[in-house]
Amino acid sequence: MARVKKGMTKHHRHKKILKLAKGYRGGKSKLYRPANEQILKSLAYSYAHRKDNKANFRKLWIARINAAARMNGISYSRLMNGLKKAGVTVNRKMLAELAISDAAAFTEIANVAKVQING
Repeated sequence: MARVKKGMTKHHRHKKILKLAKGYRGGKSKLYRPANEQILKSLAYSYAHRKDNKANFRKLWIARINAAARMNGISYSRLMNGLKKAGVTVNRKMLAELAISDAAAFTEIANVAKVQING
């Protein structure tokens, strides 16, 4: 049986890794082994941080809603409780967007929540 060498396969694999490592500093962008190690780390970080982004955006939305709610004389938790009791199903992303772009609409939503809490 003929001997099989890895020349082409190895070359393509190395090229693929080095292409992903473009922009890294020093040997991490030029040498295969450090580049491969860094790519493995980078891919793991990007996977984990995609999950973290969801939590970070939620925190941002809650902070914005809380600020706007307090400008309308109600706390975040009481606002959300009032909206739940009123049967208003607007997610936090949209509430935060309303708080920034359309203060009048947010005030109306806050008033709906106040009415539900105060009875």
